[in-house]
Amino acid sequence: MTRVVLVPGALALLPAYASQVDPLPELRAAALAAVRWLGEVPGGVEVLADPQGERVADALLEAAAVRRGSGAYLVVGNGSAKRSEKAPGHLDERSSAFDDALRSALVAGDLGGVDWSLAGDLWAAVDGIRRAADVIAGPARVDLDDDPYGVQYWVMRWGA
Repeated sequence: MTRVVLVPGALALLPAYASQVDPLPELRAAALAAVRWLGEVPGGVEVLADPQGERVADALLEAAAVRRGSGAYLVVGNGSAKRSEKAPGHLDERSSAFDDALRSALVAGDLGGVDWSLAGDLWAAVDGIRRAADVIAGPARVDLDDDPYGVQYWVMRWGA
């Protein structure tokens, strides 16, 4: 089975944000551990992401000393950015239900029922996730499930 990892496209994961006080230390640690796990696969890692996610993927791959290639997949995306009043997109009451449904679909490895049009309304970064629909197969291992700053982030792994 192909190894696949999902990490969020949080700009806080870029090296410039890892100052004396890391804003998301648990997220950074979980993402780096998952990317290192991908690096155990011969052939390198293919990235599935939007442009911001590509930047985050490049930073994580460099920090983990993992090269690009075609042996495994690094998917970059996250849930809604409207989970609280202080979220980037402010509170949208539909966010929690959307994120719960997306999480369930990811864990099961079946993205067929996800409402992708609602993702845009909720500022969910799902381009990479949508492109990974054919490469993930459940069940997923969930390393991190959190919504700091009102944005839903996951670090998940598929494969052996």
